[in-house]
Amino acid sequence: MLLRRVAFASGLLLLSAPALAAPEEVQVYQDEINKTGEIGLDLHLNTVADGSSGADYPGAESSLHRWRATPEFSLGLGGGFEAGLYLPLATLASDGVLRAEGSKVRLKWIAPHNETKGFYWGGNFEIGRVGHALDQNPWNAEFKAIAGWRNEKFSLAVNGNFDFVVSGPAPAPATFELDTKFGYRVSPKWTLGIESYNGAGEFKSLGHFGRSEQSTYFVADTHLGKWDINFGVGKGYGANADSVIIKSVVSIPLPQFRRHSG
Repeated sequence: MLLRRVAFASGLLLLSAPALAAPEEVQVYQDEINKTGEIGLDLHLNTVADGSSGADYPGAESSLHRWRATPEFSLGLGGGFEAGLYLPLATLASDGVLRAEGSKVRLKWIAPHNETKGFYWGGNFEIGRVGHALDQNPWNAEFKAIAGWRNEKFSLAVNGNFDFVVSGPAPAPATFELDTKFGYRVSPKWTLGIESYNGAGEFKSLGHFGRSEQSTYFVADTHLGKWDINFGVGKGYGANADSVIIKSVVSIPLPQFRRHSG
């Protein structure tokens, strides 16, 4: 009965997410937040294993067989706040050349909550500059609404993303994307689930899914000592030309520097 329920919930998610071309970060935000003064480092990796080799605009870099590798540094500020820095937004294209294509900063906040069960919510704002090979507009920003729920076995997270152009030669209306993550804990160290990334079009005219980028991933989350690893294989839909996408987020333990009294 339990397996039937998991399969039914997974099927609903797949049907609701018919799915995003891989950006520098393929992740559904949950309630993870650094403690005050705690330093974190996540490494975001993804590549398109199969898809179109075309370019979206003159000078754009094809996503096919290109690796994106982005270190994300974070610092706990206290009061539920956390600052983050993505530096650099690196790419390794099919020509074998490693390029630094920009950087981003972010500020995340999570409301006080029970970290083991129940409901949580918060938000994240980020702004960054990227090279022309990744976007026609160099400056872009995003506000992400975060909500989720968990118990001993199941977890669900939902992100509502409002993306907008700050400046550039190709101004465009703000867009909306709904991201979800469903997880089932199969053991103390392993959680299996589904992530979906669903572009809904321009914010002023939502619902054009066929003209927006969609993607769905089967994912696994695990703990190896102090290392946390998220790994997923996904498929693009709608306007997404990336057919098979492989992605991972690796949380790397860092030494912590604490102030000693006396």
